[in-house]
Amino acid sequence: MRTDRSRRSENIQDLRGQGPLRGGGMRFGIVGTLIALAAAWFLGIDPRVVLGLMQAGEQLAPASQPQVQPGAPVDQDGDFVAAVLGDTEDTWGAIFRAGGAQYPPPQLVLFSQEVVSGCGRANSGAGPFYCPADRKVYIDLAFYRELETRFQAPGDFARAYVLAHEVGHHVQTVLGTSAKVREAQSRSGEAERNMLQVMMELQADCYAGVWAHHANRSRQILESGDVEEALGAASAVGDDTIQKRMQGYVVPESFTHGSAQQRMAWFKRGLDSGTLEACDTFNSRG
Repeated sequence: MRTDRSRRSENIQDLRGQGPLRGGGMRFGIVGTLIALAAAWFLGIDPRVVLGLMQAGEQLAPASQPQVQPGAPVDQDGDFVAAVLGDTEDTWGAIFRAGGAQYPPPQLVLFSQEVVSGCGRANSGAGPFYCPADRKVYIDLAFYRELETRFQAPGDFARAYVLAHEVGHHVQTVLGTSAKVREAQSRSGEAERNMLQVMMELQADCYAGVWAHHANRSRQILESGDVEEALGAASAVGDDTIQKRMQGYVVPESFTHGSAQQRMAWFKRGLDSGTLEACDTFNSRG
């Protein structure tokens, strides 16, 4: 992936090196711990679904979160995510302006080991996530090493796909999709809630493809093999792929993110079309 033409976003709060947060600990109990372990295998999990369950009524003091001035990191990994984030800001800003609206970008929070978000306290095991309560994307960049080693999904564009997927959840929040889905989930049984969550995740995959379509058209960011890297990452984090690896069999009714084939197909649909309309997962059988 080429990043030399991408603007570096300074909308980043870098908390790396702060270490685990002090005070309170993580009092999630057995059920909460199991949820956290399962979430470690997923991308783009909605923390209102996962972290909200883990809090169990625990009140977290905002003062425990270190205060760091925002800005573009200068290290190699930090510079890369700053470039990708800046590119998503410019791309989605242009898309929203074309539709007569304004795009309020999310802030990216880089952390190590543990962090307090507007959706609760999370550790690195939860993987990258977007919090609609504070409209921030959270990631421990050590996850990128896991993506390459544990998930067998190497490549810089695989990493870009991860961040673009989380930004896709922010787009859903801005457009009001997330609120509508959460309201529908509150009135649904488990199977319906899971299905709606799958549609949310697949739409975020599609939005990641929409970003890549426009960014490449404007700044020629894609290099040979990049699309294959993103598709490899999408496949590696499909629910069926993960379940086969973890337990040896697949339970489709328990899916919360979609199969490998679905995740690849929806990313590719967004990449090929470049339109939000093509990403209507809720009214499509694709």
